[in-house]
Amino acid sequence: MAETLDVIKQQIEENPVLLYMKGSPNQPMCGFSAQTVQAVMGCGRRFAYVDILQNPDIRAELPKYANWPTFPQLWINGELVGGNDIILDMSQKGELQPLIEAAVPADEEE
Repeated sequence: MAETLDVIKQQIEENPVLLYMKGSPNQPMCGFSAQTVQAVMGCGRRFAYVDILQNPDIRAELPKYANWPTFPQLWINGELVGGNDIILDMSQKGELQPLIEAAVPADEEE
């Protein structure tokens, strides 16, 4: 369990924008993940993701670590931003894009 928490912490530290989701951005495995990934992709910056269906240890431990019970979870600069409802709300209000752009400046795009 401690190893899993170390992995989670490392993933969050190493990726300025990180989405824990069911499936992959190209093949989301639930509607909430699909909606969230569309909102994040719409910001036009690269981001990392972890498929929790392929990582049952992370799926079990992350909700406790994050104090957030559901997936997907979007992390930006080491902070949990929230899940589907929050991300969609922020996207509609125009708040998500500046947050992601600040975390991943255009000159760092690959």
